[in-house]
Amino acid sequence: MYKQILVPVDLNEQGFADKAVELAVWHARQSNATIHLLNVLPGIHMSIVSSYFPKDAARKMRQDAQAQLKAFAEKYIPDEVLHHQYVSEGKTWSTIIDNATRVGADLIIMPSHQRSKLDKVMLGSVAAKVVENSPINVLVLKPQSLVAE
Repeated sequence: MYKQILVPVDLNEQGFADKAVELAVWHARQSNATIHLLNVLPGIHMSIVSSYFPKDAARKMRQDAQAQLKAFAEKYIPDEVLHHQYVSEGKTWSTIIDNATRVGADLIIMPSHQRSKLDKVMLGSVAAKVVENSPINVLVLKPQSLVAE
């Protein structure tokens, strides 16, 4: 069914990206697909932003993100499932769509964070922007609501 699956992961949000990868692994096994993990860094190369950081901060941030993404992949993606990892920089939602196009993805699987209504109004939702602007299918995982005991 799907051959190239892009899974954007936020390495700062622990405990939910693994569910998206778990679902991507299931889909990959069904159709012998390749998983493309993506971590998007904020645009620190922008001149107004970069002036606040030491010269090698962007390089160090990228190296750290690559190491964390590799460790994440080793933990959650079995060796028999073909996968690649990418670290990109820019506006999150558009960078996700750009990378999906670049790798020829036919599915994006991404988690959606539980946000307050005010957060959504003020900041928007990355998942909503990806769904709205993506030319390919997007599967969004919603956090499970807490069950009262």
